[in-house]
Amino acid sequence: MGSIDRHDSLDVDVMIVGAGISGINAGYRVQTELPGYSYAILESRNAIGGTWDLFRYPGIRSDSDLHTFGFLWRPWSKANSIADGESIRNYIRESAEKYGIDRKIQFHHKLIAADWSSERQNWTLAVEAGGEKKLYTARFIILSTGYYDYDEPLNATIPGINKFQGQVIHPQFWPEDLDYASKNVVIIGSGATAITLLPNLAEKATKVTMLQRSPSYIIALPAVDRTGNFMRKWLPTWIAHTLMRWIFLVLPFLFFKFCRAFPKAGRKVIQANTKRHLPPSMPHDPNFKPAYNPWEQRLCVCPDGDFFKALQNGNSDIVTDTIKTVTALGIETASGKTIDADIIVTATGLKVQLAGGSRISVDRKPIDVSTKFMWKGVMLQDVPNAAFVIGYTNASWTLGADATAQTVCRLLKHMDSHNASSAVPRVPSGQKIKPTPVLNLNSTYIEKSKGQLPKAGNVAPWQPRANYLADYWTSNYGNVTTDLEFGKALKKIN
Repeated sequence: MGSIDRHDSLDVDVMIVGAGISGINAGYRVQTELPGYSYAILESRNAIGGTWDLFRYPGIRSDSDLHTFGFLWRPWSKANSIADGESIRNYIRESAEKYGIDRKIQFHHKLIAADWSSERQNWTLAVEAGGEKKLYTARFIILSTGYYDYDEPLNATIPGINKFQGQVIHPQFWPEDLDYASKNVVIIGSGATAITLLPNLAEKATKVTMLQRSPSYIIALPAVDRTGNFMRKWLPTWIAHTLMRWIFLVLPFLFFKFCRAFPKAGRKVIQANTKRHLPPSMPHDPNFKPAYNPWEQRLCVCPDGDFFKALQNGNSDIVTDTIKTVTALGIETASGKTIDADIIVTATGLKVQLAGGSRISVDRKPIDVSTKFMWKGVMLQDVPNAAFVIGYTNASWTLGADATAQTVCRLLKHMDSHNASSAVPRVPSGQKIKPTPVLNLNSTYIEKSKGQLPKAGNVAPWQPRANYLADYWTSNYGNVTTDLEFGKALKKIN
């Protein structure tokens, strides 16, 4: 098809929104599973990669293994299981280029609004491109925009922050020229970003302090899996990749189930791992004793124990306390401790946002996503021909994204074979569904997102995603018609 960047109008079978890892994966699935379909990808920024192109803070890396985070159709071939942001960014870009997906991308094209017409049986997409407004049409849309706001981080209330005379930085917008060498840096937060930042900032900073209100579970894992090296040396490449993927699918899943079924035992396992890496001067309690059970929030991983090594080196510290006030030169905690700071990093989480902030409507009636249930974790109740890509919270995001893409492709094949132009998830009349969270974590930013995300239910096909093994079977072999209302096409589209 070639580049479509210069086209002023566009009518496609499938419009994918977002050129991150989910969007590139969706593009591959559409062009291989539905070769007769036209598709395009809208990307608001100027590069492929999504999260991995946006975030540029020191040490940014995956917190999932690349054997499952990578594409099933182009396995991660490097030795390291945990990869840095630049490597992931290059991997996504190279994958898109290898399969021609990059030629389908329109950069600097931001979706502003999408309206479904029941009369025309298609979507009209209002797009902003270079200051101009364009109208595109599509039969089906796949919203691969992630789940957070790219333009605005989570707003955390930090008393006295306006009095601080140093620099206040949010990891989402890390300045490329920030000089933190020989500076005192305080990181506010205890999640994956804070765990990643501390050892990397400590390489140049005079002192790095992680100030946490409540701790997270942190576990040290090898960055390079020796089993993988052995397999790659002695087995054919495709067998080695397949075995590594299954190992990293099954073992973390079993550990997750173990922690949820036996939380006290899970605590002991993680506690033993932590104590083995802590310096003698660093107490486990309260710094590494969360108030919640393992996997009620996402488990933090540090490759090769880099986080604990930084603590052992002596220029890094953890303070578990609340902030009384920020002063001109640092932070005073509620317990009376003073922490000097030249730079404060607010690693306080993401602002949850669905569909990239675009307005979704059906026959010009706005859709409030927070009032709707998700069908199979893929489509939204009462919204025709639209998939919302939401990955897993307890496994690699890409696994959920691929399950969504494969479900969509199977659904479109079914629609074509039955001459249907639309599919709308409907809750059967009279059926009572008990709402449950669509994301099964109680992290602060998830809790603050109530009212922004759709609901899951307690009965199929409205239940939240449970695990990839079940979803893989469902997306490839399960029923794709339950609780869907199909509309007939006036004419055959393909």
